[in-house]
Parts: sequence; structure tokens; C-alpha cells
Amino acid sequence: MGHPSPKHSAEFKQQAVRLYRERGVTYAETARELGVDPGSLSDWVKRADAAQAPAEDNPFQMAEDLCRLRRENERLKRESEILLKASAFFASRQL
Repeated sequence: MGHPSPKHSAEFKQQAVRLYRERGVTYAETARELGVDPGSLSDWVKRADAAQAPAEDNPFQMAEDLCRLRRENERLKRESEILLKASAFFASRQL
């Protein structure tokens, strides 16, 4: 709970929000057309409103990028730790 669903891409969510706003119909009607849960569409619209980003920015893409960068950061930390241990190991063998 609280994690974005990987089922729908950031572009899909952005287009769904735009479609909802352009048509001016209920969440349920738009969600039915798109085959998504009305609650999900409501959440996407609220998150897009909260972000108040310019039209060319996609708050859903930013969230996906943030998750990707956090995973990459963790991987790099692990790699750095391995290299540090290897360096210490080889330095101790030369003495």
C-alpha cells in the first residue's frame, strides 16, 4: 500500500487524467472507458493536482524516475562496499 502500481505506465496515467479533465464526466465513466478502477483514476487526478507541475511535466513519470534512481543508488552503494572490501583485502596481502 502506498506504492505506485506498475500495472499502468506514467504516460497512461497522464493521458487518463487529461481525458478525465477534457471530457468533464465522472471518474466512473472515464474509468469504465479506460478499463481502470474509478478510485485509481481519482488518485491519479489528485496526485496530478497536488504536483501542480507544468503541462509538459508528468508527475507520474517523476515518481517512477525517483524509484528507479533510488534502486540504482542502492546498487551503487553495494558495489562501492564490495570494492572497498576487495581493496582492503588486496592491500593486506601486499604487506
